[in-house]
Amino acid sequence: MARRDEQRGDRRNRAPEEERDSEIVEKLVHINRVAATVKGGRRFSFAALMVVGDQKGRVGFGHGKAREVPEAIRKATEEAKKSMVRVPLRESRTLHHDGNGRWGAGKVMVRAAPPGTGVIAGGPMRAVLETLGVQDVVGKSVGSSNPYNMVRATFEALKAQSSPRQVAAKRGKKVSDVIGRRADGASAQAAAADAEG
Repeated sequence: MARRDEQRGDRRNRAPEEERDSEIVEKLVHINRVAATVKGGRRFSFAALMVVGDQKGRVGFGHGKAREVPEAIRKATEEAKKSMVRVPLRESRTLHHDGNGRWGAGKVMVRAAPPGTGVIAGGPMRAVLETLGVQDVVGKSVGSSNPYNMVRATFEALKAQSSPRQVAAKRGKKVSDVIGRRADGASAQAAAADAEG
């Protein structure tokens, strides 16, 4: 009887997780065939780099290796879901401020953009920004084109993002005092709306 209750409890706990997973967008960034030289010759396996996000400000990346491509993708997706981070977005469409990220030889720049700009970024950066849910952003890679380093550098740039609310809390001020007047013409009313959202 107790065992049946445990199983029933497991099923109840599993439902919200499945619902959460259905909202998550998965993107395959890169797949690489790697070879291990063994006594009988070469043994091939595959390495996959995946980016996942809910397109509402949460994004993560993962790396998986296996003998078959689908298994490598599954492992990478699981790791990506575990490593998701939250990035504050402005008006749910762009970043709050410009940022730079660096990982190894991979260097990236991301800039906030006005409405209607779209996602101007290429390759692995684009996958990260689209799964994050950013609609207007300009990104540029100025270093290595290695997808692993580019993705990690993009995450470094995104982790450095802070919202006016976070800055105001650190300084012990009101959000309107921190923003005042933005360079792109956003007024104190927009700052108040930002503080509520």
